[in-house]
Amino acid sequence: MGILAIRADERVKNVNFTEDTISVDLMDGRVIAVSLTWYPRLFNATPEQRKQWEICGGGYGIHWEEIDEDISTEGMLRGAPAPRTISSI
Repeated sequence: MGILAIRADERVKNVNFTEDTISVDLMDGRVIAVSLTWYPRLFNATPEQRKQWEICGGGYGIHWEEIDEDISTEGMLRGAPAPRTISSI
């Protein structure tokens, strides 16, 4: 009996949005979905701005030029939201 060796491939295949979530399809067939509240720039972006993503970082990252946002599949899998920024007073 043979054993099928499944290889993890965390590179980005596609990105989708609902009103509340971002989901990333990975090359190995998995889907990561997290709340947009984890990424304030994406949360506050227009639907059109969200659609303007590109793959970066050797396939392991997603970049939005207009809103200056970058996220990685590694960060999403670890459950790491965007760092909070301190507002100037």
